[in-house]
Amino acid sequence: MKVCVVIPAYNEENTVSYIVGEAKKYSKDVVVVDDGSADSTSRLAKEGGAKVLRHAINLGVGSATVTGNEYAVSRGFDIIVNLDSDGQHSASAVPKGIELLKNGGFDIVLGSRFLESTERMPAILKLGNTFLSLMNRTIFGSNISDTQSGFRILTANAWKKLSPKSMGYSICSEISANIGTKRLKYAEIPIETIYLDKFKGTTIFDGIRIFAHMLRWWSKK
Repeated sequence: MKVCVVIPAYNEENTVSYIVGEAKKYSKDVVVVDDGSADSTSRLAKEGGAKVLRHAINLGVGSATVTGNEYAVSRGFDIIVNLDSDGQHSASAVPKGIELLKNGGFDIVLGSRFLESTERMPAILKLGNTFLSLMNRTIFGSNISDTQSGFRILTANAWKKLSPKSMGYSICSEISANIGTKRLKYAEIPIETIYLDKFKGTTIFDGIRIFAHMLRWWSKK
């Protein structure tokens, strides 16, 4: 089965070379979607051996993920791996996730920061993620412990069924919601997480917007 690693990136010149190198351990096919970066992200990704797709302007991590995943599907890849480009998530869990897809009959495997100790997670992120995961379980019925994780491994067919439209951080919640509404078979695996920058990622305002989106998706069920 052909595996493609898709890495959305925006101004990540400090970490993109490392992430591409880690991804290359598990697949020779690595795609970095440069979401309108103003730094050396594209150049460093290319030097590391990644295929680079570039947005002319910054559209958001959701749009970058869609661009990369659609590219992988169009090129006939069977399995898509999504990794964050900021160095937060270790790629070491990728083989286990691929094995679950191949032999466990799952459509999608999600990395969770809540299956192991969350002591290092900033308190505001822990609270926000817990709330959004609870709302996802209540509204959409999927018992996913970490709905905001950018680490996921899924089949091309699962991606076609999920078909998310979110341009920004809401894509993680939209995928979690669609897993429930479309009854996809999913599994979670623990991932090692390093918080290099406590201000990076979703903010309180992002969380509020994500919750508003969840209510809108629910109204359209």
